Amino acid sequence: MKQSIAKIEWAGYWFILPSAITLILLVSYPLVYGAYISFFNTNLVNKWDFVGLDHYMNIFSNWDFINRIWLTLKYTFFTVAGHFVLGMGLALVLNMNLVGRTFFRAILILPWLLPEVVVGLLWKWLFNPMYGLFNHFLMKMNLISEPVSWLGDNTYAFIAIIIVCIWKGYPMVMMLLLAGLQSISQDMYEAAKIDGCNRFKSFRYVTVPSLMPVLVVTLILDTVWWFKHFTMIWILTQGGPGDATNVVSIDIFKNAFEFFDFGKAAAMAVVVFFVCFLIGFIYRRLFDNGND
Repeated sequence: MKQSIAKIEWAGYWFILPSAITLILLVSYPLVYGAYISFFNTNLVNKWDFVGLDHYMNIFSNWDFINRIWLTLKYTFFTVAGHFVLGMGLALVLNMNLVGRTFFRAILILPWLLPEVVVGLLWKWLFNPMYGLFNHFLMKMNLISEPVSWLGDNTYAFIAIIIVCIWKGYPMVMMLLLAGLQSISQDMYEAAKIDGCNRFKSFRYVTVPSLMPVLVVTLILDTVWWFKHFTMIWILTQGGPGDATNVVSIDIFKNAFEFFDFGKAAAMAVVVFFVCFLIGFIYRRLFDNGND
């Protein structure tokens, strides 16, 4: 009897072992190894000069890195805000009993399904100053007199990458919020209607509180994902013009693979990790309301 109980207890550990090994190899080991590299001046082959906290001291004494973090926070704020405004609006519409809503759900999720490289190249062509469609239509409508270099101007480039990232990322927020909306019981809305609530009050006092667990998780995932985003910004601008779109992920890549300063790049990545951890912690403190 005792042996059978022991086998049952160990069975659970065997079931989670593949997932545990995968997490250790793909998540825990890279994090630990990256932190280890940050204490060295290294080429990752035969040069391993221990420098302690020098890379961290240089990072925090360098205002350029602080400016990169600030630029990344601004980019993330506008991108995530766009995701939630667009995602929430479309989720509310798609939650209605409309004809063809399944078709529109399939269409609206397409940007999230497309590879980031494809999306980046597609929008780069659209923004092209010589033969891009945006300049073509704007000039046809006499809204501009000459082609605009959307990705070559400091102000326009920053706005352009935000637009692209909003278009790419809103479907994830839309689908998560739509799933949350469909889990809300209609009895709650009927009770609110009996109590005299109009649509706005029902949204404020029924929908939002019921969606709060989904909203918190979605907000954390979306913010962390786009704070450390790299692919589309690199394809569109490579951090330019100047430093207009040089977010922290681009800076880390350049330090590692253009300047071969792997130790400094690893230290910057560790700082980004703790910034993302802090963002998640703040979100939970602000919005979780103690519901774990």
